[in-house]
Amino acid sequence: MSEAKAVFESMLGRFDADEADDMEAVFQFDLDDADNYHLIIADGKCVMVEGENDDPTVTLSMDLDTLKEVMSGELDGMAAFMQGKIRAEGDIMLSTKLTQIFPL
Repeated sequence: MSEAKAVFESMLGRFDADEADDMEAVFQFDLDDADNYHLIIADGKCVMVEGENDDPTVTLSMDLDTLKEVMSGELDGMAAFMQGKIRAEGDIMLSTKLTQIFPL
């Protein structure tokens, strides 16, 4: 299993269906140094798919280390965005809910 896939697998294990209750969204993760993945959230479920989605709700671009640091709580996502470590396109406000949907 790739390191990137392992990060997304751990996120799926922490998925909080209550937080994502009415959400329908596609989070595209474009990783500079690893395979791209997207997470589809709908009907209180989350599915991980390798590759790119044609119509993501929000696209987050970063390197794998940044993703790992944000999802482990070592780095605040908003701080990473402000430092230019994360680039976002689309519904940027939605990306601020990632840590609620995938709590530590």
